[in-house]
Amino acid sequence: MKDFFKNKKILLTGGAGFVGRHVMAELLKRGANKKIIKVPRRAEFDLRSRDVCIKLTNHIDLVINLAGNVGGIGYNRENPGTLFYDNMMMGVNLIEAARLNKIKKFVQIGTICAYPKFTPVPFQEKELWNGYPEETNAPYGIAKKALLVMLQAYRAQYGFNGIYLLPVNMYGPGDNFDPKSSHVIAALIKKIYDAKKAGISSLDVWGDGSATREFFYVEDAARAIVDATEFYEKQEPVNIGAGFEISIKDLVTKLVTLMNFKGELIWDKTKPNGQPRRCLDTSLAEKEFGFKATTNFDEGLKKTVKWYEEHPFIS
Repeated sequence: MKDFFKNKKILLTGGAGFVGRHVMAELLKRGANKKIIKVPRRAEFDLRSRDVCIKLTNHIDLVINLAGNVGGIGYNRENPGTLFYDNMMMGVNLIEAARLNKIKKFVQIGTICAYPKFTPVPFQEKELWNGYPEETNAPYGIAKKALLVMLQAYRAQYGFNGIYLLPVNMYGPGDNFDPKSSHVIAALIKKIYDAKKAGISSLDVWGDGSATREFFYVEDAARAIVDATEFYEKQEPVNIGAGFEISIKDLVTKLVTLMNFKGELIWDKTKPNGQPRRCLDTSLAEKEFGFKATTNFDEGLKKTVKWYEEHPFIS
């Protein structure tokens, strides 16, 4: 296992972020050399620039593209144009630059937001094109999905070795807890923590709690990404996730119990639920590269809450 990554020059975009830090740790565990892993920082390298991407991919063997402009429902509603442009341009420029620089393998991280709004549960990869995404996620989801088309077209025309992974929402210690852009678990943890600290006796929650979600512990996600990088070589997209679903109502109940919040829950039904249900069929990942999530959800939540309670001012 350690031989695959040994001495490979790797470009890990988004490598300083929440998921990227865990992917880096997994790569090092598998024998990668940290000295030749390049992690571009947003402040210095604008991946929306073709020239920047060409420079970054020069003399690189492998690209793992985790970079993205991403957030929760509120952020998606307020920034649809920015989300479409940023995610499209970053991906397009990186893939083209990697082709020009003859990269040996390109790993693109997609999103569950690419699936149609009404997809049979559990989501199977064959359903990806059978409808339009949920409206608040569509600009982000379609931009990411277009990169799958690009990778498949480049494979057909140029023999470009690109793979595409579809993860569900990830969570865990070190998540983004900024309420302007965080996903649901991190947003709820921060909201409950702040309400307790301020002595507020109620908690406002978006929607009616009926929507379901699947959540993927970040260490499992990192392992899935690195497994696919090493072992998967095909053009078909692959779901990576934990393979279960929980309603937002049940999730909130778990968190308020875990964090010992005794106040009233107020469901704001004027706010959107987002996609009605989300749960992935992850059997293809297990079949193709042997991945199966191992982290118990309750245990993952406990670790995430504990981390935030020890680092409450980090977002």
